[in-house]
Amino acid sequence: MKRFVPWLAVIIALLIIAAVLRQCRNAGAANYQTAMIMRGPVTQAVTATGTLNPVINVQVGSQVSGNIAKLFADFNSQVKAGQVVAQIDPALFQATVTQAEGDLANAQATLELARVNGKRTQELFAKKTSSQADVDQAMATLHQSEANVKIKQGALDKARADLEHCTITSPIDGVVISRSVDVGQTVAASLQAPIIFAIANDLTKMQIDANVAEADVGVVKIDQNVDFTVDAFPMETFHGKVVQVRNAPITVQNVVTYDTVIGVSNPDLKLKPGMTANVSIIIAHKDDVLQIKNAALRYRPPDATPVETRRYCD
Repeated sequence: MKRFVPWLAVIIALLIIAAVLRQCRNAGAANYQTAMIMRGPVTQAVTATGTLNPVINVQVGSQVSGNIAKLFADFNSQVKAGQVVAQIDPALFQATVTQAEGDLANAQATLELARVNGKRTQELFAKKTSSQADVDQAMATLHQSEANVKIKQGALDKARADLEHCTITSPIDGVVISRSVDVGQTVAASLQAPIIFAIANDLTKMQIDANVAEADVGVVKIDQNVDFTVDAFPMETFHGKVVQVRNAPITVQNVVTYDTVIGVSNPDLKLKPGMTANVSIIIAHKDDVLQIKNAALRYRPPDATPVETRRYCD
């Protein structure tokens, strides 16, 4: 074994010298790559992300508070304009209407009595058996009774309107995409109208609300073609057109974007509300132009060799 030790050291030294020479030769050589020049299409596009939404999406709420007695629609239900979709328990509102009708009848009776008293007082004043003060008092009472009738009539109209609002109808033809309440649940409309249903008018026509960066919004125009994909169908490309570029800025963590509305046709109902779309807005497109790969345009001359490698080779 002692005889082979010197030879082993010599072999290792030769390998090290060969590796150093190879590295120096590679460092001094030009680093480039060749590619064939071809013809084909070239496209310039602006990329963004957005959310698919129905073009018309109406939130149906309640103007009155109460318990949900009945629901006549559910998720994915087809509804027509004017169709009853929910019913709030009308017992309390019916009682309010009955009370308002009684108050109005009482006010009307008081008005009739005030008219009779006013006429009688005027007749007595004509016969010099009543004073002017009595006539003025009778006329004032008559006018108060007339005003009270109007007040009670307004209260009755309001009570009837509240009773009608217990029956909730669909304002448009469409599909129910969201239901927020169940039978027996109490809705409170004291501060704002609670949402019961969300109804989309036509899911065959949808739109994408895409957030385009401020650096790219200058080249986005109406009627430009758009290609986009969704995660549900990663191998399929859908198409649309830019229909609106809104001027209102959206600022999130000092990043400014602009809402760009893209019209989308959805005849087979594959696309669903809320899907995330990866959007490419086609800015420019040319067919049959010369194409060169970017790798062929990158060249590092020998002088650009890293400093550490040059020092080691020297």
